[in-house]
Amino acid sequence: MMTRDVTTTRSPLPAPAALAVTAVLAVVVLVSSLATAPSTRAAPGAAGQGPIHGFADTHTHLAASQAFGGSLRCGEPFAPGGVAEALTDCPTHSGTGHFALLESILGGTDLPGGAQGFPTFTDWPAHNSQLHEQAYYTGIERAWRSGLRVVNNYLVGNRVLCETLAGVGVPPQSSCDEMDQLRRQVDYLNRMEAHIDAEHGGPGQGWFRIARSPQEVRDITAQGKLAVTLGVETSEPFGCRQVDDVPLCTREDIDRGLEEFASWGVSSVFPVHKFDNALGGTRMDEGLAGLAVNVGNKMGAQRFWETETCTGPASDNAQPIAHTGVADGISAASSGAPAGAAVPVYPQEPLCNVRGLTELGEYAVNRMMDHGMLINIDHMSVKTAGRVLDIATERGYPGFLVDHSWSDPEMLRRMHELGGFVGAFAYPADATENFEKGFLDEWRENSQTVGGTFAGYGIGSDVNGLAPLAEPRPSAATDPLVYPFTAPSGEVMDRWHFADRVYDLNVDGVAQYGLYADWIADVLHRAGPDRAELERQLMGGAEAWTATWERAR
Repeated sequence: MMTRDVTTTRSPLPAPAALAVTAVLAVVVLVSSLATAPSTRAAPGAAGQGPIHGFADTHTHLAASQAFGGSLRCGEPFAPGGVAEALTDCPTHSGTGHFALLESILGGTDLPGGAQGFPTFTDWPAHNSQLHEQAYYTGIERAWRSGLRVVNNYLVGNRVLCETLAGVGVPPQSSCDEMDQLRRQVDYLNRMEAHIDAEHGGPGQGWFRIARSPQEVRDITAQGKLAVTLGVETSEPFGCRQVDDVPLCTREDIDRGLEEFASWGVSSVFPVHKFDNALGGTRMDEGLAGLAVNVGNKMGAQRFWETETCTGPASDNAQPIAHTGVADGISAASSGAPAGAAVPVYPQEPLCNVRGLTELGEYAVNRMMDHGMLINIDHMSVKTAGRVLDIATERGYPGFLVDHSWSDPEMLRRMHELGGFVGAFAYPADATENFEKGFLDEWRENSQTVGGTFAGYGIGSDVNGLAPLAEPRPSAATDPLVYPFTAPSGEVMDRWHFADRVYDLNVDGVAQYGLYADWIADVLHRAGPDRAELERQLMGGAEAWTATWERAR
């Protein structure tokens, strides 16, 4: 889960309303983060036995509707009553409701926003509808039919966000304890699998199959079905919060938590997410999101981020308030705050978080390795990631991931040399006004960073992760994706008819998950002379990700 600063245009708010919305926005970005009938036939291009041929989205949040107490998001990826029930409008997210105002800030939508979902989908889902469901299951099916073979779903949680929402009048529907949030999502995905099975003849018959080991991934994809694996991306795994540098968990808590993860078949874990925790320091958010998440760090750990001058080529994200008018405003606003409550003003970049891997963190990382789990370093501070990779070098452990463009390039290079898997956030193919680099730019930069090519390369959609999805690229006006197009699987696909709406990537961007079929065709189209090599790497992504998990085990 991630948050990104984007340039947006929005309706002005009166000063009191603006202050209220800004306060709620600070809460939301703490974690930063079909109408078509389902088909019963196998997807074209199924690999059968042997290496998996297909692309991998290794960073999704399909069950995020159940996280954060269950009140933050509107809509669900499935419901017993179908799309009319799953994607109906929510009063809190419509008109001038609390979350409609929030949606305006996050996505740059006009006010009132978030007004119409099913059946017209006039307002949502959309590429910037970050508080509305973006992965209804028939959209996932469409992406699967285009060649998607592995989806790694991160179970996500954030206690601070959940409790703060409750404090501003949004009562949680479920526990704010992060481990409880994860359990709720595991149960939900099991029910989602059963729902899809029931549409296709009974248990085991659906195209959406939860895989709890690399061998199950191979068995599922050999049948031409979609393998859905489980990861964990939460800020206080095992309850490992720290307060004033005092850990609130023990080795026994870590062991119990990892045994529970293993019972779910967890493939991958973020030891550190948005906040410094009892395991290690975080890679700080940048931009205005950094300010809000830093406030969350203070609420959770009772400390703001502390930085120092980096001693090597790697660095964490710069903070936006250094030597700016924003810094002056924050200093003035917090001047009357209690001692230690004022947001600090940081020096200019490059900055590094002073916190690295803790003693408990070393224990947790070694135990994750013992379990053969993939370790995601994307949200680790430079010091944390560096020590984790030192341990991996000592142990000869290859089980690492960078999958949604959050790690420092030096850490990515080291991880790749150990045998880890690399993917990138699913940006638009080209740079846009709101995305300063495109997916192709990132792929080429990562190739240069590792000094070669990738056996397989992944995408990280971060769908439902409080992150904007790919918007239309400006060059689509003169060089559009032409419909119908041939997907990497070989299937010919036209514009997607979803209830009363017809989606066109050139106009709508990735409005929701089904448009990743169009997105991958567009990325390949825009790759020019690099198309064949990029297609080889992307369609080798599912195999490379699975092989990395196998080597770790």
